[in-house]
Amino acid sequence: MHTAKKRSQKKLGLLVTMVAGLTVFLAACSNKPITEHSTGIWDGGIILNFSRALIGLSHWLGNNYAFGIIAFTLIIRILILPLMIYQSKSMLKMQDLQPQIKALQAKYPGRDNDSRLAMQRESQVLYKEAGVNPFASLLPLLVQMPILIALYQAIFRTQELRTGHFLWLQLGHQDPYVVLPILAAIFTFGSSWLAMASAPEQTGVTKSMTFMMPVIIFITALSLPSALSLYWVASNAFQMVQTWFIQNPFKINAARAEKKAAEKARQRKLEKARRNALKKK
Repeated sequence: MHTAKKRSQKKLGLLVTMVAGLTVFLAACSNKPITEHSTGIWDGGIILNFSRALIGLSHWLGNNYAFGIIAFTLIIRILILPLMIYQSKSMLKMQDLQPQIKALQAKYPGRDNDSRLAMQRESQVLYKEAGVNPFASLLPLLVQMPILIALYQAIFRTQELRTGHFLWLQLGHQDPYVVLPILAAIFTFGSSWLAMASAPEQTGVTKSMTFMMPVIIFITALSLPSALSLYWVASNAFQMVQTWFIQNPFKINAARAEKKAAEKARQRKLEKARRNALKKK
């Protein structure tokens, strides 16, 4: 069992390291403009094809680069939607198990090896009964992050996408009225709040991140070209709508309350039956 625990910890550490390393590596790739002469697997194979798709879609939509960015962002989001659904369902199952996990932690407060092993054994039983793999939600992230980073870099490094105009925006310059940074921050807060509101227990870190991320997005978007801010608005708006339908906290919390009430009613019936049985003796 101790060996199994070590393997699980190594597996988790490896997945986290892979996600972090892949994100840093791809984000740190060359910022040179993408052209037909770009080479390499990342620039010439992935970013260039994303760039071509963005430009082609923009031409198809009346040579409107803003519409092309919005449409391609939504297409990518729809394509990875099954992964997002899987990740959300895994997270919800883990959230539902948190009270039981905390009860186990209270049951085995000791830090000795025997207590840790006993808590590990009972935790694994809980996960198995609930059909939960605590590491499953990390796997979709390995697929999502490169795709979203590739889309971001394709917009950032394709000079043609910065030459367009849309409403009051010049896509190669910052939004002069700060509308897009505000919208990006609002949609980021909306999706984060909806995800947090469905959690049965909320930590200080979770609450602070719900408010900090929109601030970070807003400050960063202030210095970005409107093309990238437009991407963030479209992506975060889709994320908020997606969270509403997949992880609606009002429906989830209502279902949990109903389940809790049904369990209390069942316990009352059992207690009443027990008392009646004692009276008959």
